[in-house]
Amino acid sequence: MDKFFLYFRLRKDVCLDTKIEEYILKIASAGNLTKAAAQLFITQPALTQQLQKLEQELGVPLFHRTKHEMKLTEAGSVYCSYAKKIVEARKEAYSIVSDMSMNLTGTLRIGLTRERGIDMFIHIFPEFYSRYPQVRIMPFELGATLQHTMLLNGDLDLGCAPLADKDKLPGFDYTTLCLESILLAIPRSHPIATEKANSPDEPFATINLSEFKNETFVLISQGSSLRTIIDPLFKAAGFEPDILFETTSNRTLLNITAAGLACSILPHNYATNRDKIAYFYMNGQPKWNINVICRKGQYLTRAAKYFIELAQDYLYEHAAAIN
Repeated sequence: MDKFFLYFRLRKDVCLDTKIEEYILKIASAGNLTKAAAQLFITQPALTQQLQKLEQELGVPLFHRTKHEMKLTEAGSVYCSYAKKIVEARKEAYSIVSDMSMNLTGTLRIGLTRERGIDMFIHIFPEFYSRYPQVRIMPFELGATLQHTMLLNGDLDLGCAPLADKDKLPGFDYTTLCLESILLAIPRSHPIATEKANSPDEPFATINLSEFKNETFVLISQGSSLRTIIDPLFKAAGFEPDILFETTSNRTLLNITAAGLACSILPHNYATNRDKIAYFYMNGQPKWNINVICRKGQYLTRAAKYFIELAQDYLYEHAAAIN
């Protein structure tokens, strides 16, 4: 263990280049040299040489090697825990100094969910760019689970995703941008819509989900954040839904419901096409939060804070337009 303390002590005494630490962290996350080299935009032989040089310097292997996979040794796990701190500290120091000097440059890596997240990005990017033209935004289309993983690994600066409170994880800070209702959506041609739905230009009525136990549903895929809200709703209503199929796209759910093929459950954001679809609040009025996510205690640059401000303005304005 002492050799690691000595190694990192020596590294701190020079003008710190964190490239080797970033290399090792990338190998650890990718699981093999080929993937890691591709993600780092270097050749595999060059990456192998860097790893071998470091292991010789430390006098201990950092990875267990098999034909197709590389896993951290105990020593490798210790190394990576320190390497991650060094990389994060260097990045934070540069961000703070850049803010202090008003040198508004850098890169902002942001995780965005499908459809809604990309729509938001399209709307707010021009305004962001007009203030921070030298800050490069790198958007990644990712689900909430992968956003958390990449934030933890330092591969994202911000995430943006809707979550139920019970799905929030320790080790992260969450900024609520908007609170959104989850709605039952049924075809306007459905008898219950004729009987109980309000007209398209009126607020939604409230209904009990149990009234739809004999209906067919199309739902968002298992593993999504929305399903952690939807599945307990059916359980509380006392039935298992007859599912026609599942999809990763809320817009697909919207189109299937509008075509009169099935009922669905959707976020309020997608409550459009009201001449063909009737929407209802459900008993208990389930909701979720749309959040900006970052690692706990992470320093946010002025550019990152401005992006959050624009995202919050967009979501509140968009929600008002839907209502």
